[in-house]
Amino acid sequence: MSRFLTVAAAQFANATGDIATNFEKHRDFIERARAVGADLLVFPELSLVGHNGAENLLDVAMRSQDDRLKALSRAAGDMEIVVGFVEEGPGAQFYNAAAILKNGALLYIHRKVNIPSYGRLVETKYYAQGRFVDIHRMRDDWAAGLLICADLYNPALTHLAFLHGATMMIAPISSGREAVGDEFDNPASWATTVRFYAMMYGAPVIMANRVGVDGDMTFWGGSRILDAFGTVLAEAGSGEDMVSARLDYDDTRRARALLPTVRDSNISLVHRETARLIDTLGVPTLVRDG
Repeated sequence: MSRFLTVAAAQFANATGDIATNFEKHRDFIERARAVGADLLVFPELSLVGHNGAENLLDVAMRSQDDRLKALSRAAGDMEIVVGFVEEGPGAQFYNAAAILKNGALLYIHRKVNIPSYGRLVETKYYAQGRFVDIHRMRDDWAAGLLICADLYNPALTHLAFLHGATMMIAPISSGREAVGDEFDNPASWATTVRFYAMMYGAPVIMANRVGVDGDMTFWGGSRILDAFGTVLAEAGSGEDMVSARLDYDDTRRARALLPTVRDSNISLVHRETARLIDTLGVPTLVRDG
């Protein structure tokens, strides 16, 4: 039965900087997810603090062993939940982080690597940059890559997660229509991005976005679950909602047999060429023999 996994994605209009109110919303969705038998529930990026929560950085930051995270982890029971928060790490460094919680414990944490500073996004003002891409092993067949929002717009980070052995991708995001610019269709871009990764790597994707208005941005929701062939199994609208779906690992086996992206990734070549690129940075022209 480990080959099957019931997953859910929750979207809601989290209150900026109001951890207590957002905490209760998390508890409500945990109960809803438990009612549908979810093994995994994904909340949006920064779900406990809101998109602009870092404007009150010192008030909202919490350490990874904070009692409120432990309380949510206990509430989750045997279900794994992905919660977004502002982490205060060692040396008073602050991170846009997502934690996987279960049975009173923190199982895994990812610190956002690709910190955007373009359009209406100013995260570099608040957050240190994460330094690692890894995976979280849930069951024998299921290993989760966890990347936060703009991390997925650096394809190298996604590639790394799948080379580490991910068989699914968890994507908590906080995407406003206006984030990049009026000429950039953010909802369409995300639909294309997650479908591309699902199809390219033969892996389900669970994307959770927020809804509502925060500051000068309108958040469009659209949380969705895709199978290993890029088919949308469940999709939310623009209001508060939770969607769920049952994943079958046999889909991943068949998809990767048809399109063996991970098998053919040629890690040694990528490593060699990346090292060569680093060695030649600053050289305007790379002269090749012939």
